[in-house]
Amino acid sequence: MRWTQTFIPTLKEVPAEAEIPGHQLMLRSGMIRQLMAGAYTFMPLGYRSVRKVSQIVREEMDRAGAIELFMPALQPIELFERTGRKDAFGNVLFNFESRRGDRNLHFALGPTHEEVITDLISREIKTFRQLPLTLYQIQTKFRNEERPRFGVLRTSEFLMKDAYSFGTSLEQLNEAYDAMYNAYCRIFERCGLEYIPVEAESGPIGGDASHEFMAPADNGEDFVVRCSSCGYAANQERADTGRSATVPPAQDGAADPEKVDTPNAGSIEDVSAMLKADPATFIKTLIYMADGKAVAVLIRGDHEANEGKIRRALDAADVALADEATIERVTGAPVGFAGPVGVDCDILVDHDIGAVSSAITGANEKDAHLTGVIPGTHFQFEQTHDLRNADAGDKCPRCDDSLEIVHGIEVGHVFKLGTKYSESLDATYLDSDEKKNPIIMGCYGIGVTRVVASIVETCHDEGGIVWPMAVAPYTVELIPLNVKDEEVMTVSNRVYDELTAAGIDVLMDDRDQRPGFKFKDADLIGLPIRVVIGGRGLKEGIAEVRRRSESDAQKVPLVDTIRVVQEIIAAG
Repeated sequence: MRWTQTFIPTLKEVPAEAEIPGHQLMLRSGMIRQLMAGAYTFMPLGYRSVRKVSQIVREEMDRAGAIELFMPALQPIELFERTGRKDAFGNVLFNFESRRGDRNLHFALGPTHEEVITDLISREIKTFRQLPLTLYQIQTKFRNEERPRFGVLRTSEFLMKDAYSFGTSLEQLNEAYDAMYNAYCRIFERCGLEYIPVEAESGPIGGDASHEFMAPADNGEDFVVRCSSCGYAANQERADTGRSATVPPAQDGAADPEKVDTPNAGSIEDVSAMLKADPATFIKTLIYMADGKAVAVLIRGDHEANEGKIRRALDAADVALADEATIERVTGAPVGFAGPVGVDCDILVDHDIGAVSSAITGANEKDAHLTGVIPGTHFQFEQTHDLRNADAGDKCPRCDDSLEIVHGIEVGHVFKLGTKYSESLDATYLDSDEKKNPIIMGCYGIGVTRVVASIVETCHDEGGIVWPMAVAPYTVELIPLNVKDEEVMTVSNRVYDELTAAGIDVLMDDRDQRPGFKFKDADLIGLPIRVVIGGRGLKEGIAEVRRRSESDAQKVPLVDTIRVVQEIIAAG
């Protein structure tokens, strides 16, 4: 492709609306343009990378035994009502009515396709002989993102590969899960993207039934907890803290807690400032509703509760913070003054609470707190649990080293669904005894456009993007220094034709611009290999060949240019 025949509107200035380097570079290099908040056009340069990532995904899905299909983005709302996800998605779900003839029909734009694929399988699969089966697609998804940001990393419309496995047993599910997990590793490796598989929330069957694939990035919105010694990694929702239970015995003769006035101070920050006390000496009492029952969750004041861990500790299906009326009912006080002493509900205690010797807690009374509260003495509990987010410095749950926290961008997720959707949508099979059973499912997603954005976010320098070879929009940028020089263009066109004939993607910058202008754009768009023809080198029969990732160019005889480029490509 010749630059003058395509559409690459580069920018010299950093766009004001771009918050992170990847977003800035995708705009400046002409890869994307914003239509409105959360919706972007992929320009020719950007879309070439999207297509290359899509092809890698497609090849590895096929290699893993998955079968490609293509499902509608427009879906009947009834499917979401049957699975309960209409309410679960809430405002995130694009749902609307449309009139057809004399009827009003209610639709949704697919945020994902569990309902559609399960409905299809419920109609087509009848017997165990038709299973196992894994199907996938690459399709646009729609989610009403309230805070679209970071360019195409968080949008309302995005391209995603979603795959779904169907089987008759846990063994078949595990086989499909492992095949998809391994395919994801190959995909990200081929894309040149650094990634960390991390443990995520388990599926309904239990065990380590979910993994996210994170690309480490300083501007990532997710947190990855990992151990550099043993390789343990989990997202913050799932990460264990390596602590053990501590249940202190009651202390005979201990003084009663002292009540202190804390007017209008209902937060740990306010009370710690008022009492000049370290938040680590506080016990934070959070009232949750777990499957309709109130429970007080006790966390040290300098820590954050983890709802996933709370849900698992309670073996509850639904866990959410209680409303103000419930809090006042079980504590006798408004929000901000709850405490474990005398609270009218069960309590669930984090491991760290047992090690607090004398704590400050809410007094279950407006504008009052208690000091000198001794866990195990002034309130009793029989066991403790891991209920908080992991912090840097916590002990690794698998070795004696410490955990660290890094930012990451989620680019993929594999998940064991079990029978949640097959039961809701009546996707069953007849076993060898002619007995009807729900099909066991897994789902596996990769954000294709998110992978492209993650590569740009993590592969750049001060000059611009540094594309990995396999997913660059073009492999080679050919730069004739003076397009008005007949000899320069004769040689450049010959090299262009030979590279193209060899099956190499080439972008020739045939614009009538100064060399420095072209070099800056070349660094900005970041193609892996640059070939420069002209000037003194041409007189000496030499071309300059340079990797984008290296500062120095090779001087190569013109007759060897194609061979050298091919060797660089083969080396990766």
